Amino acid sequence: MGRKFFGTDGIRGLTNSAPMTAETALKVGQAAGAHYLRGQHRHRVVIGKDTRLSGYMMESALVAGFCSVGMDVVLLGPMPTPAVAMLTRSMRADLGVMISASHNPFADNGIKLFGPDGYKLSDEDELAIEARLDGAPELARPELIGRAKRIEDARGRYVHFAKSTFPERLSLDGLKIVVDCAHGAAYHVAPDALWELGAEVVALGTSPNGLNINDGCGSTHPQLLQERVVSEGADIGLALDGDADRLIVVDETGKVVDGDQLMALIALDQARHGLLRGGGVVATVMSNLGLERKLESEGLRLERTKVGDRYVLEAMREKGCNIGGEQSGHIILTDHATTGDGLVAGLQVLAALVDQGRPASELLRQFEPVPQLLKNVRFAGGAPLEAAGVKTCIADAEAELNGKGRLVIRKSGTEPLIRVMAEGDDEAQVHSVVERICEAVARA
Repeated sequence: MGRKFFGTDGIRGLTNSAPMTAETALKVGQAAGAHYLRGQHRHRVVIGKDTRLSGYMMESALVAGFCSVGMDVVLLGPMPTPAVAMLTRSMRADLGVMISASHNPFADNGIKLFGPDGYKLSDEDELAIEARLDGAPELARPELIGRAKRIEDARGRYVHFAKSTFPERLSLDGLKIVVDCAHGAAYHVAPDALWELGAEVVALGTSPNGLNINDGCGSTHPQLLQERVVSEGADIGLALDGDADRLIVVDETGKVVDGDQLMALIALDQARHGLLRGGGVVATVMSNLGLERKLESEGLRLERTKVGDRYVLEAMREKGCNIGGEQSGHIILTDHATTGDGLVAGLQVLAALVDQGRPASELLRQFEPVPQLLKNVRFAGGAPLEAAGVKTCIADAEAELNGKGRLVIRKSGTEPLIRVMAEGDDEAQVHSVVERICEAVARA
């Protein structure tokens, strides 16, 4: 059975357009709730959301769906995606739901589901839920309809958890940190956690109005953070996205540092302390060749997967690795969390900064990146990658890069985009290859 609703990271789309409608959310609540009604205990689902205007609508529809099939609902309010995963486990819930479109603009929204173990659902569970969406819901008898309640201490629980991942022997005293919360889900918890650990905190993106999430701020738009780090004379800047499951860092000079450098830093720091497991790091095909070379020089390996943090996590569990992630800043540290956690990853970076006593500009330059270029081509429909002209162009580019670089071309799982990436030691060649393929895709 093919996928109709679920992409690489749950269900996502433009709000009030299929599939991201209140009707779909109601059906997802009914289908997912019925799928996880296992055993005779009173069943529970935990629901969090980011700060999008449409979050209220989607939350209400999901609550109606879950309650209608007999599942109790615990509402967390605006909370990071990793907080929902953590609280799903700690509250012994049968299911966790995050309402968010991550780094997308406010007009989009999405539904991410977590199993009782706090991990994102398997392909099998997603397909089983999809199969239920087309059928009639299994509604509960009137006396078995679920109840809904909101808990007020969810933020405090997550802040306590995040702080527990920072070494007790260290503190952030004396550090000035700028944190950009993208007017998103971490607008309270991230500044609070950093302040409680002793940092002087300059907080950006902490005034959500339902429409400004990710708007010119956060991990996908770090320019404001770069400017403030320099103007404030800060030691470092941290940028989260709308649901706070990814992290981008800015050093004290205003230079942006991506997820590849952060994974290298955390992995090598863990290796020095004997804490790295699995003999290396798991990353996607998009990660820079320079990361692979750096790890190999330290006797470690880089395991590559297809794009999507769920696939990174699957490989981590299979290989026994405790560090993995994506160049975009999704960093998974399974010693602490079951999904990407921007705040927790940031705290590990800060721990290394304090422990080694080196400036961020030095510490965060773990390797020299190989020239790499990624471009997106938006398309309205069809299958441009199947066009003969595109296939020929790609084959020619692969032959040209053979032995000198890599080419990765894929359709986005969350947006109507074709992503074209090339890397190699010859920067001019890399640019030429990407431009030619993008032009061929645009023509198709």
